[in-house]
Amino acid sequence: MNIQIYSRSKCFDSKKAERWFKERRIKFQLIDLDSKGLSPRELDSVIAAVGLENIIDEKSKSPEAAMMKYLSSREQKIDKLLDDPRLIKSPIVRNGRQATVGYCPDVWEKWE
Repeated sequence: MNIQIYSRSKCFDSKKAERWFKERRIKFQLIDLDSKGLSPRELDSVIAAVGLENIIDEKSKSPEAAMMKYLSSREQKIDKLLDDPRLIKSPIVRNGRQATVGYCPDVWEKWE
């Protein structure tokens, strides 16, 4: 398994996801979503796995969050997510082409 966790330092679900993998002694790579963000290819991979609407964080404290629902094209939304990673829900847990958004231990157990 090649687990990557895109998380935020103040996100409770991110901390729960990290703990879940640590308790099972599964190695993972931790990536700070706020400082590093996602590359365009990584974002495309996550969107393919979970869908664009599931990755957008409507509860984000970013001023751009309210505008996301008014963007008409998919490309505009993707560009906005790449520009401002605060608009992306966390944690994002990737295992190759598979991905989850949020705390999803039921799905992760099937990856083992």
